[in-house]
Amino acid sequence: MTTMQTARKLVLGAVAAAALAMTGAAQADVKATSSALGQFANRAIPISGAAFESNVNALSSQVVDVAGIKSFGEYGAAGNVVLNFFVGANATITTVDWNVNLTANDPSWLSELTVAFGSSAGGDGVVFSPGYGDDDFGTSTYSGSASLVDLGLSFQVGADGILRLEFHEVYNDPSVNPDGVWNSGNLTFGVAAPVPEPSTYGMMALGLLGVAAVARRRKSA
Repeated sequence: MTTMQTARKLVLGAVAAAALAMTGAAQADVKATSSALGQFANRAIPISGAAFESNVNALSSQVVDVAGIKSFGEYGAAGNVVLNFFVGANATITTVDWNVNLTANDPSWLSELTVAFGSSAGGDGVVFSPGYGDDDFGTSTYSGSASLVDLGLSFQVGADGILRLEFHEVYNDPSVNPDGVWNSGNLTFGVAAPVPEPSTYGMMALGLLGVAAVARRRKSA
């Protein structure tokens, strides 16, 4: 093991320990279904996908085919794969389901293949590592489901209705390019339409009254 690899293990270990201390969560050591969900403000929350099976019924969903996506640099690096999907203006992302097969090229780790999803502005939303805790190279499959609502991580996209995904690495290994590959599978996001504000309900009611008045006039004519 190189000095760089040893230092990286210590740094990532310290970050994980700090995250556990802040959240009071227990790390789930289940390779097939482990995951990490957290907000960008350095809040990594280790969870087990199996422990958060979700029954939240979103109004709709967005399925993302991840097959062939390569993982290069850290968040924001040039060359990272960025995908944009229209899910509806001010819609809320409520759930995430995953069934993916990943490969990390030595000396990169499976735990470092990450996708950040949020609004088109970037820098908000949720960071998700399907192979969280799998600090080794190679190929593995991960699957599970989580309710962002239950975790307090649900968020709204902007008025443009764009859900932005950026595939990146937790740590960029300069000796390999790419660091890893999302070989196959899907990410599925639950999408809930925004609830109209009280003023909007009032406008809708006035509109319905107007339609009813027109209908009465036509009938009397």
